[in-house]
Amino acid sequence: MHHSQNRATLGGKLSAVLVAAGSSVGLGNIWRFPYVAGDNGGGAFLVIYILCVLLLGLPVMVAEFTIGRASQRNAVGAYRALNPRWSFLGYNGVLAAFLILGFYFVVSGWTAEYMIHSVTGSLAHFTTPEEYSSIFENFISNPWRPVLYTGLFVLVTHFVIALGVQKGIERSAKLLMPLLFAILITLAIHAMTMPGSIEGLRFFFKPDFSKVTASTILVALGQAFFSLSIGIGTMVTYASYFKPDTNLRHTALNVTILDTLVAVLAGVVIFPAVFSAGIEPSSGPSLVFITLPGIFNTMPLSMVWSSVFFLLLVVAALTSTISLHEVITAYLHEEWRLSRRAAAWTTTAATMVLGTVASLSLGVLGGWKICGLSIFDSLDYITANILLPLGGFFTCIFVGWRLDQQILKAQITNNGALKFRIYRLYIFLLRYVCPIILLLIFLDNLGIF
Repeated sequence: MHHSQNRATLGGKLSAVLVAAGSSVGLGNIWRFPYVAGDNGGGAFLVIYILCVLLLGLPVMVAEFTIGRASQRNAVGAYRALNPRWSFLGYNGVLAAFLILGFYFVVSGWTAEYMIHSVTGSLAHFTTPEEYSSIFENFISNPWRPVLYTGLFVLVTHFVIALGVQKGIERSAKLLMPLLFAILITLAIHAMTMPGSIEGLRFFFKPDFSKVTASTILVALGQAFFSLSIGIGTMVTYASYFKPDTNLRHTALNVTILDTLVAVLAGVVIFPAVFSAGIEPSSGPSLVFITLPGIFNTMPLSMVWSSVFFLLLVVAALTSTISLHEVITAYLHEEWRLSRRAAAWTTTAATMVLGTVASLSLGVLGGWKICGLSIFDSLDYITANILLPLGGFFTCIFVGWRLDQQILKAQITNNGALKFRIYRLYIFLLRYVCPIILLLIFLDNLGIF
């Protein structure tokens, strides 16, 4: 496979890392990881999670990078170019990206609503968890406000995508990723100065393996997979914009390190605050939107810290929506032969419709159910529990067993320019360890265990 002279490419090694990291870093790290860690014992979960990232996430990410750069095509075109019989994997990624955007745009809109409430000081008027819970429930069930914020996020994402790979995606990654880290580090330093913060840090960093069960391990595996955005075509699509001299292994390692660092910093921000307020760390998904606003109100300069935190969530959400949008836009642009502008608008319109339905399913369309779940919850369940693990599983099978090994070696070593002494270990992980782990995650997600 030769590099296409007409295809957009990322500026350099740093751009490749920041763009790919922007794809993986998102609400999964800052919203989902802390409450999952809190539910599963803190420090022990963190250790297991890091091991899962290294054993599962890193090999599969390198595999997806290989597919993308070897083909220089979108998610569907990549598999078709390498082996037409495996095109279904590309369609799985595009479908997963579309369905994820359907509910991800809605949650992203929630972060924007809360940031505005924080800036205006309206959240400071309430004091009890019951009041914050009522605010949240009333907001998400409102027939127009969540849809308005969803539309706002859709349009901002569209604007970045419409600018193209270099002017839109690359520039936004160079701005948003450093901003995200700056906000996280500021919040983490502040959290560690709070009374009782030491208990929170001890909970998060001191492993208690007596609390570990088989379920804990599977949850950590699933979170690692979810956090790294594997199996949804984003890494394949972004790698297709990599230059020929990009070191795929170093890029994947740097992305996993940055992604894990964001999750750890999010824990440093949230757990000291939770313990300082005397709240259980296992507060679940409500930790961000119901529990934390009450904690912020107990701090000096509460409006400032609350605003900064929800700005962090907005930035994290935007880095993910951009990458998911690009998966679909690139597919429509290259496979359907639409202009990039038309492809972007088609994606924007379709995801806005799905996002609107998902948002309204938490309120006026609450009677619309799929197997007993709302449209919003159905999109979350189908993608996280079915499409993502299946995508990762079949990616391992394809790259480990079906892809021409000369192509794999050429991509990993940059046509022999780089050494890879643990190639056999990598193939062993990709052929045996990763597929088995992903199959276990899939079966556990379906409740078979």
